[in-house]
Amino acid sequence: MKHVLLMRHAKSSWKDDSLPDHQRPLNHRGKTDAPRMGRHLRDQGLHIDAILSSTAIRARQTVDGLLQEFPFDGEVTCFDELYNAGPGEIVSLLNQLPDDFQTVLVVGHNPSLDEFLEIVCDECGHMPTACVAYIKYPLDHWADLREYSKGELLQLWNPREL
Repeated sequence: MKHVLLMRHAKSSWKDDSLPDHQRPLNHRGKTDAPRMGRHLRDQGLHIDAILSSTAIRARQTVDGLLQEFPFDGEVTCFDELYNAGPGEIVSLLNQLPDDFQTVLVVGHNPSLDEFLEIVCDECGHMPTACVAYIKYPLDHWADLREYSKGELLQLWNPREL
């Protein structure tokens, strides 16, 4: 079995409208929600083998906040492709993972994550900021994952509901 945790970046700031979208940081709520989600994932007893993040400032700050509360000794890898990724680009990155990785966290943006989740479970709805979807795939090899592979949505955690 392979597991994917999809996380939408935490709430970002629109305070400085001169910043390009890629450079927008987290706002106060985002800086609170990211560690809250890290604490929740820790309390679920999850072990994450790899973290793949968008290069956007708000995504990287989300990972930093999450890791304040979640024990992780692996490497965080940032990809430009995750900034405007469609489901195919996300799957392409997952296809390259070593098979000894069982659970991977992908931190990205909407509408990409909503689209990915819709493919997995057909009608999952909208992922708000800092939301995490926990998906299980009946696969032994990451290379076997396809853009339209069906998985099982195990949980959808919204930080406002924790």
